[in-house]
Amino acid sequence: MESLIKTTQLCRYFGTEAIQVKALDHVDLEISSGEFTAIVGPSGSGKSTLLNLIGGLDNPTSGKVELGGTDIAKMTGTELSNFRRDHIGFVFQAYNLIPVLSAAENIEYVMLLQGVAATERKQKVEEILEKVGMQGLGDRRPAELSGGQQQRAAVARALVSKPDIILADEPTANLDSKTGIGLLDMMKQLNEELNVTFVFSTHDEKIMERARRLIHLADGEIEEDEIR
Repeated sequence: MESLIKTTQLCRYFGTEAIQVKALDHVDLEISSGEFTAIVGPSGSGKSTLLNLIGGLDNPTSGKVELGGTDIAKMTGTELSNFRRDHIGFVFQAYNLIPVLSAAENIEYVMLLQGVAATERKQKVEEILEKVGMQGLGDRRPAELSGGQQQRAAVARALVSKPDIILADEPTANLDSKTGIGLLDMMKQLNEELNVTFVFSTHDEKIMERARRLIHLADGEIEEDEIR
């Protein structure tokens, strides 16, 4: 399969030389298009740091992060923002929906920034709402949706612009078990039907059970890379 993400000797250190925390230490990793992969490990192992570096939300201390052959670690400012907007979808633990916008408007927002025509935006929003099981709920604001519905809207927002990869940081952490399973099964189905690449940062057993690859981190290093 085609290599989508590649990190080379990736390091992220915090603090000073005297008191230095090596959140990530010389990590070499490749993720291929179409994967359904989970980065796992205890708190402090570096999994969220790795996800943030892959997504361009943080800058490495040293090393490279390439997405589709482009080294995003060298990008800054507007160039990086535009690259993230067009190539990476994010799903966060806290949903991060804009409270004053409806679910449909939240989903549409990225396409608005991309300059997609209004008629096309409307059509794509309707299609993605159906795919994530949210038909008829597009007019509701986040406060009028359950936690599971808000996270489905967040997944729809991440998917709608057809990014190269979707990065999900603890996406089930605020959901009850039944709702979390429904969300994960939906994402697994989207992965299989649309060949969408998903990379999770998690310690949720439900995600680990469904992932086809588990990347185990410990103390900022890859301890085990398990293909299933």
